[in-house]
Amino acid sequence: MLNAPAGVVRAMARFRRTTSERSTPATSFQSRSVGTVRLLGARVAAVAHLAHLAPTPTRRPRSTSLRRTLAVRISSEHMLPIVAAIVVLGASLVSFQPPTVAGAVGSADGAGTTPRLAIGGGNTDQFDPVEFAALRAPSRSQGDQSALIGSPSESYANDGTLYKPVAVNTLVQDGRDLLETYTVQPGDTLTGIASQYGISMMTIWWANSLTAKDDLHVGQKLIIPPVSGLVVTVKEGDTLESLAAQYKLTIEDIASINALQDPNLIIGQILILPNAAGAPIPTPKPVARTSTGGGGGGGCTSCTGPAKYSGGKFSWPVVGGNSYISQRFHYGHYAVDIAATYGSKVVAAASGTVIWSGWRSGGGGNVVWVSHGSGLYTTYNHMSAILVHVGQSVARGQQVGRIGATGHATGPHLHFEVWVGRVWNGGYRVNPLRYF
Repeated sequence: MLNAPAGVVRAMARFRRTTSERSTPATSFQSRSVGTVRLLGARVAAVAHLAHLAPTPTRRPRSTSLRRTLAVRISSEHMLPIVAAIVVLGASLVSFQPPTVAGAVGSADGAGTTPRLAIGGGNTDQFDPVEFAALRAPSRSQGDQSALIGSPSESYANDGTLYKPVAVNTLVQDGRDLLETYTVQPGDTLTGIASQYGISMMTIWWANSLTAKDDLHVGQKLIIPPVSGLVVTVKEGDTLESLAAQYKLTIEDIASINALQDPNLIIGQILILPNAAGAPIPTPKPVARTSTGGGGGGGCTSCTGPAKYSGGKFSWPVVGGNSYISQRFHYGHYAVDIAATYGSKVVAAASGTVIWSGWRSGGGGNVVWVSHGSGLYTTYNHMSAILVHVGQSVARGQQVGRIGATGHATGPHLHFEVWVGRVWNGGYRVNPLRYF
C-alpha cells in the first residue's frame, strides 16, 4: 500500500504543469492542499503514538484486539500516504484547467517572439500578416485585387508590437495636367487654333518654341495652355517670389492656377504663368537680292515698276475657290491669309511690274513680288504654280499664279502682304485690308 500511492504521485507529477504554466487558482489550491496534508499527517501520527502508549486490558476479546491493531497500523503506516495521494490528485486535476485572467494585466516585455495577435482566436503559429492585412483592408472588386500584390505587409517587433506600413505621398502639384495637345489639321493657322481655344496666338508660339509664324505642318502636335501666358519649367534657384517678380505676377495667381499646396518648388516642375509674356517674334533681317536677268526665277534690283501708284482700291487677289480669310493681320502675322480650293486663280491686286518670281527658302514657297509705284509693293506666297516672270508688267486682276501650300503652309491658301518701301530691304508691312 505504501508504494502504490507513491507511484500515483510520481505518475501525476509527470503530467502536472510547471509553475509558470499553471494558472493562479491551481497554484493557490495546491499550496493549501499541501499544507492541509502536512497538518493532517501530523495529527494522525500523534493519534497513532497515543494508541501505542495506552494500557492493554487484561482481558479482551481477540476480535477487538485485532481491530485495534489494524486501526493503529493503518493509521500510522498507510493513512498518511493515501490522504496525500488523494489531495495531490485533486490538485493535479485542477492544474489542468485553462488559465483565467482577472482584471487588466500585461507587460511590455512579452515572452518569446511569437506575435500575440491571431486570426479568429486561432493558433498564433498559423498567423499570416498578409492575410490579416487583406481582412482589414476595404473590400475590393476582383479587378482591384492586384493592388495588394507587392504592397508592404505589417512587421512585428520581438515584443509583438505591430508596425503598419506608411505610404509616402510623392505627388507634385503643377500645371502639367492642365495642358492639352492639338494635332494640326490641313488649313490650320496659329491664329485659328488660338481662337478655337480662346487664348492668344503668342501663347501657342511660346508654349511650342516655334521659330516662324508659318512653322506648322499637318500632323504636328501642339501644346495648348489653358489660359494666355507662359508655360515654364522650374530650374535651380527659382521660387514663387522670383517668378512672380520676373513676370510681374502675384504669388496667389501662380499658386491658384497650378493648384499649389506647397510653396516650395521642385526642379523640373511645370508651371503655368497666366498673362505672362515672353520674347516677341523675331523680325527677319532684310537680304539684298541680285538680278538674274529678264525672265526665269529670282529677283530684280533694277526693276522699280511704275514711278507712281495709279491709285484706287485693290482687286481681291483670289478668284473663285470659295475663298475666305483664314488669318488676319496681327502682331506676329503681318499679312492676310486667304484660304481657297487648291489651284484657284491668284491675280495681281493692282497694276505693276514683277520684281521677284520663284522659290524662296524662308518659308514662302513659290512667291511673286509686284512693284506698284510710289514705294508700294505686294507679295503672293505659297502658290502651287507661278505664271509670270521677273520684269514682266501685269495689270490689275491679271493672273500671276495658283493657290497652293508650298513652303511653310498647312493647307492651300494665299499669304498676301502689302509693303511700304522695298520688300525685305528697308520697307515695312501694313494691313492689306485698308486697300480694299
